[in-house]
Amino acid sequence: MAGVQVQRLGILMEPREGDPLEVEGVLNPAVARGYDGQLYLFPRLVAASNYSRIGVARVLFNAAGDPAGVERLGVALEPEEDYELRPGGGGCEDPRVVFVEPLQRFVMTYTALSPRGPRIALAISDDLIEWRRMGLAAFSPYRGIEFEGVDNKDASMFPIAVPDPFGQPAIALLHRPLFPGTRPEETVARAGPRVMDLCRESIWISYCPIVAADMKARRLGLFTSHHRLASPAALWERLKIGVGTPPIMSRHGWLAMYHGVSEEKEPDGRACLRYSAGVLVLSEAHPRFIRHRSPDPVLTPQLPYESRGVVDNVIFPTGIDRRNDLGLPDRYDIYYGMADTRIGVARLDMPDFLPPGAIADPSGGVV
Repeated sequence: MAGVQVQRLGILMEPREGDPLEVEGVLNPAVARGYDGQLYLFPRLVAASNYSRIGVARVLFNAAGDPAGVERLGVALEPEEDYELRPGGGGCEDPRVVFVEPLQRFVMTYTALSPRGPRIALAISDDLIEWRRMGLAAFSPYRGIEFEGVDNKDASMFPIAVPDPFGQPAIALLHRPLFPGTRPEETVARAGPRVMDLCRESIWISYCPIVAADMKARRLGLFTSHHRLASPAALWERLKIGVGTPPIMSRHGWLAMYHGVSEEKEPDGRACLRYSAGVLVLSEAHPRFIRHRSPDPVLTPQLPYESRGVVDNVIFPTGIDRRNDLGLPDRYDIYYGMADTRIGVARLDMPDFLPPGAIADPSGGVV
């Protein structure tokens, strides 16, 4: 996306030596500002056998105001429920945290790993320290497509109520259903060119009408009115895309980072996957419409810690923090996973004007 300036600020968090909770990596964190003004980080902590917990830490800043380290505070969520456990493992993975105004609480969306596969789970908090589970997100069918019981990941909520397709206020969710047979890991090794299926491997937006949610009990109803927001379009994202950071309001509309996956070749000729990051800007009034989308990635694996790790060649943005405290309302700090092993942070500055040339995407509108 021409005009967007991105500058890496460095490694924020690495696995702590000798800590069994982090022996296989710290990655893909959520971030949120508490009532105390502090920035809290919620990293995925990976123990042996890919057993994941969600930690909580306080972000530390240097004299220049840039994120420079963390103070570990413990574990926010440990796998306990049947939808988070499976024989020999399980996990609570890849959280995103948003203060959802209609609920007047912080809401964490995360991936729960059970015997049936990954599902979107929800938890709620008053203070970002103590969390209460809300169970799995529930979905209605869509035009003969069954969403309930389908693997799903990369979920983020909007912080305020937005209009659903019928103009009614709703709590909106961005997510990535993993329909059977469409994962890059399943298709990347197939001989011949891969035919892109625009109905799959995409970013979707779904709505829970306010009238279907119990605001007093702070419970949500079914997510429905599903809309395929964006599908793979550019070469750098041709295998799949998924939302990364929760949507945050910018001067141009709802801003979110997303990841795209392409197929690359290792020097020895082996096929591998490359995860890069782009920018998505959605209409403020109707976020089911795209205002702009990156024709090229703004971050791609280049540094050694991004290129080699538990999973090579991965940049996976999951946290975003607007830096109004520095008097820079168009500066955002992006927190991202580095090769599924460490957590990096980068500075993103939005331009005064969105450049022309949004990607035409038959899965979603462009306004």
